[in-house]
Amino acid sequence: MMKNIFYRFAFFLLLVSCSNATHYGSPEVNPLEIQKNFMDWWTYHYNNVMLSRDFFGLDANAKEISKEEFLIALRDGGFIPIRLNSSNEENFHYQLFKIEPSSDTSIQATIAEEAFSTLHNYKKEGTAFPNFSFKDLDGNLISNDNLKGKIVVVKCWFIHCVACIEEFPEVNAMAAKYKNRKDIVFISLAEDTPEQLRTFLAKRPLSYSVVPNLKLYMNETLQINGFPTHFIVNKEGIIEKVTSNYHDLAVALQQVSSEK
Repeated sequence: MMKNIFYRFAFFLLLVSCSNATHYGSPEVNPLEIQKNFMDWWTYHYNNVMLSRDFFGLDANAKEISKEEFLIALRDGGFIPIRLNSSNEENFHYQLFKIEPSSDTSIQATIAEEAFSTLHNYKKEGTAFPNFSFKDLDGNLISNDNLKGKIVVVKCWFIHCVACIEEFPEVNAMAAKYKNRKDIVFISLAEDTPEQLRTFLAKRPLSYSVVPNLKLYMNETLQINGFPTHFIVNKEGIIEKVTSNYHDLAVALQQVSSEK
């Protein structure tokens, strides 16, 4: 009798375990092995973990938590995020795993820094884009009023930002992809003077409207904490996405531009 009860209980636990595995999937890499070498971890993390995208977060016990809770746990240290095998390009599942005491301390520091920046940007999403009224290099007025009813893609940068310049081919290709969408506008806010920008852009063209002399606006009003930073603002003037990652920007724009 006791043996039958034991087997039934064991079978129940097996069903529960299998159900959880099916629902969330297993880690796509070994959480312990990936921590042993910084470059191995960084290669995996850079290519597979996109914290600024929308995702489903799981804590160390595989319990669902909000994106904000997930980022706070990473910011405060002690965890690495691992993508689960059940994830696809539309639905990402990340789980927190403890960082081993023997792991390279650079791993935890890098994660905490990225999570801090991502959380800072994430808190802007769902809020109104601050008021603005500027003229671009061609003398065109760009303001909240004349961009009503349009999706606005904003790139914040400056000419000595290497990462900002390296993504020019990708953002130019994205602008070309949506060139026939009259309801999508691409503008860039730059720290530099008109003279500096004209000289620079003559050699490295950018397919965005370029607004000069906006260091103060970006630092104090937008509170940018890293460059490049991209915003997607919907037709109601609400920020849909803030990211430093071009690939996440492209995914978010595809989603926003497809909404009716």
